[in-house]
Amino acid sequence: MSRLVMKFGGTSVADLERIRRVGRLVAAEVQAGHKVAVVVSAMAGKTNELVAWTDGAGPAAPGLPASDDEYDAVVASGEQVTAGLLAMTLRNMGLPARSWLGWQIPIIADDAHGRARIDDIQPDKLAAALDSGEVAVIAGFQGVTRDGRVATLGRGGSDTSAVAIAAAVKAIRCDIYTDVDGVYTTDPRIESKARKLSKISYEEMLEMASLGAKVLQTRSVELAMAQNVPVRVLSSFVEPGEAPGQGTIVCDEEEIMEKRIVSGVAYSRDEAKISVFGLPDQPGVSSGIFSALADANVNVDMIVQSHARTAHTANMEFTVGKRDAARAVEIVRSHQDKLGFEDVQVNEDVAKVSVIGVGMRSHTGVAKTMFQALADKGVNIQVISTSEIKISVLIDAAYTELAVRALHAGFGLDQL
Repeated sequence: MSRLVMKFGGTSVADLERIRRVGRLVAAEVQAGHKVAVVVSAMAGKTNELVAWTDGAGPAAPGLPASDDEYDAVVASGEQVTAGLLAMTLRNMGLPARSWLGWQIPIIADDAHGRARIDDIQPDKLAAALDSGEVAVIAGFQGVTRDGRVATLGRGGSDTSAVAIAAAVKAIRCDIYTDVDGVYTTDPRIESKARKLSKISYEEMLEMASLGAKVLQTRSVELAMAQNVPVRVLSSFVEPGEAPGQGTIVCDEEEIMEKRIVSGVAYSRDEAKISVFGLPDQPGVSSGIFSALADANVNVDMIVQSHARTAHTANMEFTVGKRDAARAVEIVRSHQDKLGFEDVQVNEDVAKVSVIGVGMRSHTGVAKTMFQALADKGVNIQVISTSEIKISVLIDAAYTELAVRALHAGFGLDQL
């Protein structure tokens, strides 16, 4: 009998009826002979409610430590409720089950409350429970610091919990159940001809997750790739046996027989473009800007620099998340006297559209096809960035859907 980890997101456990459906899916895997660990998120909307309560409580008074640890104590409770309810439901169905919190396994995390990273999992007790036939229902999104405090892993952290547990107990696979039935070539809400992929490589999934696809959390894909844990993405809104062979397997590139040149088109509207004009064209200027942004924990993505019309000056454009845009401009302006640039402007009416595929490593002409497809639709490119398996462009936000459809057709993804 092999070990299997199943993970269910907030929409999958939004109410008792959906929790009962989850119970039926778990029971089917137990009946198939698997030793099952189930990782659950909070019920849909519950974490937002808990966060709002912590906001209402207010910050700590001057002279007292920040309340990040107590924030974690509050927001981690949503997963605890779900774990208990699912364990009760499974017992009602005749299955031996118990709930596990992060500290009971334990999942050891660092003390970066609200965005902690897993340092270690000590799986002996959990593995013994699974081998005894018990279904372990684990509260996702949470761990425990080395000094015994609850620490949460950040939004989407239950995906990371599930993959980490699968690696720790040497599970054959981590099945992540969500409100979609797999990974598509692009967002089906934009392109009705989007196709579900049967397999996708870790690297492609990592790029898609980081570029706007919301199917899996980025850190969970990084961990799956590092630990070589196969991950299957599938829908929780089916009954056992209704959709045999459903879902998308995220796996090592070598397990995919036919390498597609491009596997998907991703987009993100959460972008802002910062333009800095009249920078002195000399060493150290770029370092001054990006060091200041890094010190303020502002993540910079696409960067392009060009010569300005004035001799010995340059213009620079880079992108940040919309939430960081105002702060980024403020930081750059605060260095204007020191760096000697002329002006800085921000444009939040932009979007990033990307094509991703491991086949780019061995095929030429991807950029030509991409740029021609956009040109044919009159879409102007503002900034370009590339990696070994992706090309991203920044465009006017009004053209996002047009660009996605044009690229999807241009690379023949509707023919897969």
